[in-house]
Amino acid sequence: MDDVGKGRAQTKHRPETVLKRREILRAASEVFGMKGSAKGTLEEIANKVGMTRAGILHHFGSKRALLLAVLQYRDSSAVADLEYHHMPGGADLFRHLKATAHRNEERPGIVYTFVTLSAESITEGNPGHDYFLQRYGNLRDEIAEALIDMAKERRATINMDKVLMASASILAVMDGLQLQWLLDGKDINLPKVTEYAIDTIVDSVLPGTKLTA
Repeated sequence: MDDVGKGRAQTKHRPETVLKRREILRAASEVFGMKGSAKGTLEEIANKVGMTRAGILHHFGSKRALLLAVLQYRDSSAVADLEYHHMPGGADLFRHLKATAHRNEERPGIVYTFVTLSAESITEGNPGHDYFLQRYGNLRDEIAEALIDMAKERRATINMDKVLMASASILAVMDGLQLQWLLDGKDINLPKVTEYAIDTIVDSVLPGTKLTA
């Protein structure tokens, strides 16, 4: 999750600049989440933070760069409370995914932004396409590695076809549940159903696994 964009040059900013950029990112997340990146305008974002369109461009250079920064901001917020700010390994990774579902229940705006931008990333020429392509690839690898590590710990034989299918399935279930929850939160308990799905899929690869939250 946090590996997306790793290796890019990091620019140091003054504290007040950092705060302003975060304010812009929060506003952009809201606008892009509600309208998508194509219809959401820099002017709308600027109005939310008391700036001009030129002021937004001063901080991010272009609308495309702002969109990518929003995506990175969303992912970095998911691991902000973790040691070293990156995904854990082994069984802890699945506990983290479950905990993320609990946090997401309290921040529907972030979930809305993710669902909107990930869905439109499949359209031709969308600036988020490469980001999500790399993001999902990284996450599938991390989940697969976690399952392999768990198998090694218990000295169990593991089927790599199942590992790869499980990795993709967990991400598909989590993202699909988020969409259903946004559409009808009354009938979908996001944390509970997410936990059930993860437990079931992990157990199909490593029978007898008990993952506590």
